[in-house]
Amino acid sequence: MDTSFGKKEKLKSKILITQLFQAGKGISVYPLKLIYLSVEEKEVQIKTAVTVSKRNFKSAVDRNRIKRLLRESYRLNKALVFNNTEANFAFLFLYLGKDMPTFEQLDHKMKLVLKKFKLQIDEKNSK
Repeated sequence: MDTSFGKKEKLKSKILITQLFQAGKGISVYPLKLIYLSVEEKEVQIKTAVTVSKRNFKSAVDRNRIKRLLRESYRLNKALVFNNTEANFAFLFLYLGKDMPTFEQLDHKMKLVLKKFKLQIDEKNSK
């Protein structure tokens, strides 16, 4: 499994991000929230974006650090999803907390969110 997080995997389409907020389903493991939507993407299996609220973190330096930590945690744990699903998805990770996390905390929560997502997809496919 390739553990890179290349340009093709990044979600940048404003249209797709709007669709995520309107029609996407959410999974929450505080302080992370995953919003996902099944898409008809041909290039890659999963397109991903991360975001941190400006309301909770006024400093851009803090927001950017959390986003870097989220992307790195996703990059290391994306095999949990890639190896277990055939469909294509768009992911948006939101950081909802109000205090600066450590990488270990985010990594643990990322694993929990991705496992929850995997369980939901498995339940949906088994019906």
